[in-house]
Amino acid sequence: MGSRLELSNAIRALAMDAVQKANSGHPGMPMGMAEIAEVLWNHHLRHNPANPQWFDRDRFVLSNGHGSMLLYALLHLTGYDLPLAEIKRFRQFHSKTPGHPEFGCAPGVETTTGPLGQGLANAVGMALAERILAAEFNREGLDIVNHHTWVFVGDGCLMEGISHEACSLAGTLGLGKLIACYDDNGISIDGRVNGWFADDTPKRFEAYGWHVIRDVDGHDFDALERALTQAKAQSERPTLICCKTVIGKGAPNKQGGHDCHGAALGDQEIAATRASIGWKYAPFEVPASVYAGWDGRAKGAALEREWDRKFAAYAKTHPQLAAEFKRRMTGELPANWRAHAEAFVTKTNEKAETIATRKASQNAIEALAPALPELFGGSADLTWSNLTMWSGSRVASRSAGGNYIHFGVREFGMAGIVNGASLHGGLIPYAATFLVFSDYARNALRVAALMKIRAIHVFTHDSIGLGEDGPTHQPVEHAAALRIIPNMDVWRPCDTVESAEAWIAAIERKDGPTSLLFSRQNLPFQQRTAGQIAAIARGGYVLAEAQGKPQCVIIATGSEVQLAIDARKALAEKGVAARVVSMPCTAAFDRQDEAYRASVLPQGVVRVAVEAGISDFWRKYVGLEGAVVGIDRFGESAPAGELFKYFGFTVDNVVKTVRSVL
Repeated sequence: MGSRLELSNAIRALAMDAVQKANSGHPGMPMGMAEIAEVLWNHHLRHNPANPQWFDRDRFVLSNGHGSMLLYALLHLTGYDLPLAEIKRFRQFHSKTPGHPEFGCAPGVETTTGPLGQGLANAVGMALAERILAAEFNREGLDIVNHHTWVFVGDGCLMEGISHEACSLAGTLGLGKLIACYDDNGISIDGRVNGWFADDTPKRFEAYGWHVIRDVDGHDFDALERALTQAKAQSERPTLICCKTVIGKGAPNKQGGHDCHGAALGDQEIAATRASIGWKYAPFEVPASVYAGWDGRAKGAALEREWDRKFAAYAKTHPQLAAEFKRRMTGELPANWRAHAEAFVTKTNEKAETIATRKASQNAIEALAPALPELFGGSADLTWSNLTMWSGSRVASRSAGGNYIHFGVREFGMAGIVNGASLHGGLIPYAATFLVFSDYARNALRVAALMKIRAIHVFTHDSIGLGEDGPTHQPVEHAAALRIIPNMDVWRPCDTVESAEAWIAAIERKDGPTSLLFSRQNLPFQQRTAGQIAAIARGGYVLAEAQGKPQCVIIATGSEVQLAIDARKALAEKGVAARVVSMPCTAAFDRQDEAYRASVLPQGVVRVAVEAGISDFWRKYVGLEGAVVGIDRFGESAPAGELFKYFGFTVDNVVKTVRSVL
């Protein structure tokens, strides 16, 4: 087998060769973290390359995802199904090795990273999920949930504000199985970071309550071994290992500078690097002895067999818990879920309550959570405004598991943590804040949609209807901004029944995140037939038919649906037949077949959309010949009723708008 230095140099060689072939990429970080990676992956990381989905594996997150060739090299060398041909196709169309790691592209990639700091937040979510599941399922002598979460981070990750949000919470919760290796090379794209990043990082993390191991030589195998061993021994606090490294280590003319951060080294420098590190092999050639030194399949298989034996003993002693654990890990919903959900909708319809949809949302959680023990959520310091707690909520802390978490005022960190918890498996996470603050979390919402993971976001106070808090807190563009994120389902229900259906749709959706938009103010219950209730899941449906052949269609969402109903009645009195379409989820409606969409929005019939948000989004439904009653400016501080009148959300204005386009 190759020496440890040879094993590390294999990473350097693959990284520089792949970047050079692509003429694009970031060789500096993989070359600088090669020794850290060797110590972790060969001597501490519990994983099985033959089964990347083995549940009790350690999770590894590359938060500094621009250095993706580090991860791809590790996956290839240790025996994952990532052949050399894919390494050679680095950054090429439809390869398994895209420029930044993408969840689902290559086995062993635990999360999509690249937007700096988000991987660190994901890792916090994974470690939190491990803590929650361990508290729920482990029994004396049978700890079937017992793994670490490792994350590599760089200077850029720690500059991003999300790192503060996530790491502050991780320290507060004492996530002792979270270990971060900080690539402290002092270099970013613009050069030496001390001109714009002079934080005392160890003190910062000590202030969070982390265990900090300072000044570790990131190229000294023995020092790294001691540090990682010490980190694993610390069970009460997360650990930050500060590794002093040289970016581009091994490239004699470019190491230590920003030139090797994000560009190919060039043929001359690669030749010089080969000579400098003693790598005598051709591009993309790795000798058998080095492959043998990296191969993690036998060790991984043994680790999984050991866990299988433990789980077999667990299943014999605790058969019901074992069956529940297996169900949770597959992501399947309980066998009685559908019947339970339908019964709740029926009961909600019979109750016919006029309440705020944020309260209807809480009622949904209250009714659905007992049948869904994996539901885990929290709020960004707005629990009693978002109404996200229910009678069975148990607050998670550093000393106890639970199913609810106070995220604190950390919207971006919250969303990143939720992504990590979803990726970990075993939980269906939800998070909540005001809709206007979705902007703080937006990039994590986008990455969740990119990864196609089940993450649920509750956004209350969904319009100018929140009233006196004024334009800083009144969302105007936010519903539309969320809707245009590819693969994001956005629901804005109009009453209790639509709110129930929205929650059910979010829980049942496995291929992407969902945003649920709820009102602060009370909204009237709408009468429906059984067929109309069934149609809610299709995203848009006829709520009130025209009296006669429809001359226009009024499309509305949320608090504006009742306004559309009242306008329909007023139009009928003037001899105009109007159909009202409630469209709580435009994305779900757009997925319906053409025949259904045409049955709801018939061609040749003029359309008017009514929503207390920007008007441009609705042009795709009403066309240039239709009209939108919306709001294209910021709000005002005043009682909600006055604001709706001021901004034209009145029956008279809707009637006037309809008549103007007939």
